[in-house]
Amino acid sequence: MDFDFLIDRLGEDGATAVGGLVLGLLFGVFAQRSQFCLRAAVVEFVRGRMGPKVAIWLLTFSAAVGGTQALILLGELDITDSRMLASYGSLSGAVIGGLMFGAGMILARGCGARLLVLAATGNLRALFSGLLFAAIAQASLRGIFAPARDAVAHSVLLHEDGGLELLSFLGLGDYAGLYISVACAVVAVIYGIKNKLTPWAWVGSVGVGSMVVGGWWFTYHMSYQTFESTQVESMTFTGPSADTLMYFLTPGGASMDFDVGLVPGVFVGSFLAALFSRSLKLEGFKDGNSMVRYILGACLMGMGGMLAGGCAVGAGLTGGSAFSITAWIALASMWAGAGLTDTFVDRKRKMAAVRS
Repeated sequence: MDFDFLIDRLGEDGATAVGGLVLGLLFGVFAQRSQFCLRAAVVEFVRGRMGPKVAIWLLTFSAAVGGTQALILLGELDITDSRMLASYGSLSGAVIGGLMFGAGMILARGCGARLLVLAATGNLRALFSGLLFAAIAQASLRGIFAPARDAVAHSVLLHEDGGLELLSFLGLGDYAGLYISVACAVVAVIYGIKNKLTPWAWVGSVGVGSMVVGGWWFTYHMSYQTFESTQVESMTFTGPSADTLMYFLTPGGASMDFDVGLVPGVFVGSFLAALFSRSLKLEGFKDGNSMVRYILGACLMGMGGMLAGGCAVGAGLTGGSAFSITAWIALASMWAGAGLTDTFVDRKRKMAAVRS
């Protein structure tokens, strides 16, 4: 795909940002209409139910993995130099960060991407939590919490020079990724039919996963058409949320890129989807205790996402589709952290309320 026309009109940074904006807008529409949410899927699963949220998550995951691996096999995509595969592999960061992020998304009732989608529909709890999530992520990346993050992340490394592709590490064939995606898709379809998913749930789930594929494809093709180095990446919301916050707080102090276009795009897409489906609704905090819960959840996700190398979308879908070892470990840790928090915080509290 030739993006010379777009680059000539908008410049390299502008063209990359517009790509992020368009893909983010579509992601927002699909995520809002399908109600894609890892937190909800984990809650269903740990409570012993393979419900619609699990089916939606599996369908999204299979679309992201299958599409990405298909492009790689067709020679249309090369992600070996992406940050997901080429950076050092922090086992400690993936495990500890994943556990923190998983616990945080239960407390805040949504991951970073979900909070952004909900904020666009009028949920002030999500708006507040999302802004705090971005601020803590920035503080963990370059601010006061950066030394602590570095210490934890560098304590146990898998490989200092990259080469962290799971399929190669396990000695599996080139088509193993496709087989895994097909298996996930089969399970998703079975439980999707069983739970009578709506048409939008089917289309939106595949759409969210496809936007991950689109992000990989767009940034890869931009990477060899620009003079300046363009990072090969896809959907993730921890770092981009922090970068976007600083972009708007520091006029002229940051350059436009894929991430800075992505976050506003998701917000606009979610708002438009909610507007046309008549699901805009203004919501706020119930009380002080509820607010404390959201604050703690947002802080855990901000630090945890930076440690894990990505959020539920960044590690779960983007890193998962690339078969990054640390991303898969982080995703498993997110499931574990979320499951434990739901079991020992939410369910325990509900049982105590019933007894009283």
